[in-house]
Amino acid sequence: MRLEGSGLACIRGGREVFAGLDFSVGGGEALLITGRNGVGKSTLLRVIAGLVRLTGGELTLSGGDGENTVTEQSHYLGHLDALKPSLTVGENLRFWAQYLGGAKPAAEGIDAALTAVGLGTLADLPAAYLSAGQRRRLSIARLLAVKRPIWLLDEPTAALDREAQDSLVDLMRRHLASGGIIAAATHGPIGLDGARELRLGADA
Repeated sequence: MRLEGSGLACIRGGREVFAGLDFSVGGGEALLITGRNGVGKSTLLRVIAGLVRLTGGELTLSGGDGENTVTEQSHYLGHLDALKPSLTVGENLRFWAQYLGGAKPAAEGIDAALTAVGLGTLADLPAAYLSAGQRRRLSIARLLAVKRPIWLLDEPTAALDREAQDSLVDLMRRHLASGGIIAAATHGPIGLDGARELRLGADA
């Protein structure tokens, strides 16, 4: 599997965010997207996720599921956790698992995902009572509840303490070991040895 961008360009609000951008990342590889604030790191992830329209260039995925688009084969983890406070931790994850997976999720899959991110004992707690770090971990659980080969992560370690960061790195390494792809926008190292860097901006 290989995800490639060729000559990518994006204009938002009348401003050119980037142009002539090329990248390539294959199964089992991680690509760290770096650069100063406002240079287009988040925008590139959102373009790949299908949330922002390309104004030029081509985005292709070879070796994936030919019946699904890049968007349908990608998980996007953005800055917002997108949780409903009045629903419990388990209900929030079940909603996202069904929304992303297109089928009623199995209870054991939900339980396993929550346990993997350290929230297994909080399934019945309303999400309104979660700390910022716990909310982030619940968002990360979506990556596990529905299997998709491409993970698009925007500052994935934000709001996480050291233990939770280490746990996330372990999950990312397992995803790569299974042949998955990770593209992560970050201001610094996130603990993935061997990750390649795509630096955006005039100072690249």
